[in-house]
Amino acid sequence: MNEKIWLSSPHMGGNELKYIHEAFDENWVAPLGPNVNEFEKSLENYLNADVQVAALSAGTAALHLALIECGVAFGDEVICQSMTFSASANPIAYQGAIAVFVDSEIDTWNLCPIALEEAIQDRIAKGKKPKAIIAVHLYGMPFKVDEVMAVANKYEIPVIEDAAEALGSTYKGKACGTFGRFGVLSFNGNKIITTSGGGALVCHSEEDKNKAVFLSTQARDNAPHYQHSHIGYNYRMSNICAGIGRGQMEVLDERVKARRAMTEFYVDLFKDTEGVKVFVEPTEDYFSNHWLAAITVDSTITGFTREDLRLGLLEANIESRPLWKPMHLQPIFKDAPYYGGNVAEKLFEDGLCLPSGSNLNEGDRVKIKEQIQTILNKNSIKL
Repeated sequence: MNEKIWLSSPHMGGNELKYIHEAFDENWVAPLGPNVNEFEKSLENYLNADVQVAALSAGTAALHLALIECGVAFGDEVICQSMTFSASANPIAYQGAIAVFVDSEIDTWNLCPIALEEAIQDRIAKGKKPKAIIAVHLYGMPFKVDEVMAVANKYEIPVIEDAAEALGSTYKGKACGTFGRFGVLSFNGNKIITTSGGGALVCHSEEDKNKAVFLSTQARDNAPHYQHSHIGYNYRMSNICAGIGRGQMEVLDERVKARRAMTEFYVDLFKDTEGVKVFVEPTEDYFSNHWLAAITVDSTITGFTREDLRLGLLEANIESRPLWKPMHLQPIFKDAPYYGGNVAEKLFEDGLCLPSGSNLNEGDRVKIKEQIQTILNKNSIKL
């Protein structure tokens, strides 16, 4: 039986059902309860920083609330890393704001500090100082935190860290998601841990967390009747989903270790293959959870493209996926301003994400290796 090898599938730890059963037994089937409180505490402890965490329905919801708390309103401009998933940019549109996209740099594939400053200077010259910067830790790889934060602080623009893919990643020993004005986490089904769907907003004050919780529960005023002085949202995480999260937090370190091992597997697999480069940390300052292992394929050397490799893997029922298509190339954002060169475009053209799940076994790795060898043999290339 040729079972499919997925790119990144959910991996349960064992105690999720215990916390879910507790919620049913105590009738806490609502967007509040003990699991929500304990899940938030476990995240705060794991991040090991002076932060407050609000558990929400999705990472996208967390980004949206972060923009609101940064004062982003209709007509404002928000700088966003172009090389990312659309959920990083969509909340800008929710606010009626304008996305200004910036290219990546080649070391971390993340927000280029040089292009970032060029964008800020040009927007200011055009009379529109950006209200916020969304910087992404792509595939778990920390962005150049010192350089990006230095630019942001120079122009006094708050940074929203999109750490949706980076729980367990650190920069200079400090957890991703704790550097910016706000941090965003995701627990979607394909993430390093999951709550089936869900996310969290990382705040640096109780006031910010309380505002996020208030807005995420329909912004109901403190009154005996239903009264609303602000627009609210139905963004709070349910006690059931938080129960899954509590169980997942117990195995998070194991999941990070397993994901990193998959990247090491590919480093070893391609070590003698010219033209294929595995995405790894540029220096010891960076520690990636390697949520997704990724490579770039230089077809001028290999004789095949990343698409040839993707289709070859698909023939063996092995899922792989091109890197994120840059936002400035997306039809919905075709008219948005863009700053930088063609780093993001080239990464999209040459890059491929490979199976990375923490539940992959030795048999899966053997199958992946054999199929990749078959593809390379067709091009007279050996591992």
